[in-house]
Amino acid sequence: MRIIGGKFKGRRFHPPADNWPTRPTTDFAKEGLFNILNNNIDFESVKVLDLFGGTGSHSYEFISRGCTDVTYVDKFPRCVAFVKKTAQELKIESNIRIIRADVFKFIETCAEQFDYIFAGPPYALSTIDQIPDLIFKYDLLKEDGLFVLEHDPTHSYQLHPHFAQERNYGKTIFSFFENHTPDEEE
Repeated sequence: MRIIGGKFKGRRFHPPADNWPTRPTTDFAKEGLFNILNNNIDFESVKVLDLFGGTGSHSYEFISRGCTDVTYVDKFPRCVAFVKKTAQELKIESNIRIIRADVFKFIETCAEQFDYIFAGPPYALSTIDQIPDLIFKYDLLKEDGLFVLEHDPTHSYQLHPHFAQERNYGKTIFSFFENHTPDEEE
């Protein structure tokens, strides 16, 4: 896996392969997503939440592009240890807050709001369809913020009231959700 843009562009990182509890976003899909984000986000000024953070790939991409406020959340100790180690190697510890927690419990107790939220849950997660509702129920996304949920073709969120668009990269789909006030939508 590699970082595809910013000051760490081309930097490779290698999570342990044995029994690794993640499904990292492919470089192809990640590149497509960041091509979209490049035109919609000021990386240096956003506050980012990376849910089901896994290897930390999404967090590294944001920090590589100048983001200084990333919160990474994952419940697996080996993932958290790997991200801590990688953050030290990249010397980005001051830009990333690493939290070991169950994502659903974190969402329910988080008192912050974020400009950009990314969730890359396991595709087979039985509660994946609850994630968009929970993000908005607990008011985690700032007004005019962007939430991106990675999923496979067996899920569709096009009828969700905050759904904005969907981008398909083979078996990887990104659904985009926006937090606009009703007056802005008229």
